[in-house]
Amino acid sequence: MLDEPFVDPNTPSDSGRSEPVMAPLVAPDTGPAREWAEASPPLVTVHPDDLPEGDSHLSVTRTFCFADLCGFTGYTRSHGPHEAVAMLGEFRRVTRSVAAKRGVRVAKWLGDGAMLVSTSAAAALSLGAHLIHYFASRGVQIRVGAATGQALLFEGDDYVGEPVNLAAKLCAAAPPGEMYTVTDQLELPDWVACIGDVTVQIRGVGPVEGVHRLLPLGLADERGSDVDRLNDELDQLSDDSAATSTNSARSSTSSGRVARAISDG
Repeated sequence: MLDEPFVDPNTPSDSGRSEPVMAPLVAPDTGPAREWAEASPPLVTVHPDDLPEGDSHLSVTRTFCFADLCGFTGYTRSHGPHEAVAMLGEFRRVTRSVAAKRGVRVAKWLGDGAMLVSTSAAAALSLGAHLIHYFASRGVQIRVGAATGQALLFEGDDYVGEPVNLAAKLCAAAPPGEMYTVTDQLELPDWVACIGDVTVQIRGVGPVEGVHRLLPLGLADERGSDVDRLNDELDQLSDDSAATSTNSARSSTSSGRVARAISDG
């Protein structure tokens, strides 16, 4: 597992064994509040009568990442609500912990998923791959979608824009245990691999080309050999779909001819 906490040997537990602890992290505030303040320094202390009217929206460049527990409804049905809640609690605990270590912010929880925001594409992609890696060892699959772009910071803590929607839809389209991402520059750590690019058909957007398929290296070794087979299957499905459409058109034409013949008779 990648998430290994530091163990302080001087901290005894009730059982006499050492408990894992993390050294406190101290960093300057880089959140939305600071961004708003730095975006309009001349207006920070002006008189109320001099403050411009109207709403203000701050445009920022971010990498948005959505992570989702796959098959959570089925997991609840097969394992019962208590184990399902325990798994959901573990998902949130691990996500929160890893996000803090990698400098990524948990923007909101979405039931059995999460929306994450980062100023660094590499950090966001590392977090997504980390979650896939961690939960694979627990027998649970995670799907992740990520996209980088400009969005509006709305009311100080929410984001509105195309990359937000794209990341969410890429997450919904990603196969279990994989990450789909669209970024201008693909910066990957050495333990994450891109096993190919795909075109994803997204409702309301259309085909999105150049979507990267990312996996932790161990899982990439397992699935990388399947890339050609999967592409062949997709091509076959496309051929079958085209053939079906052609046959349907011919059948409709034939039916129309029969109908006209009966009418003429």
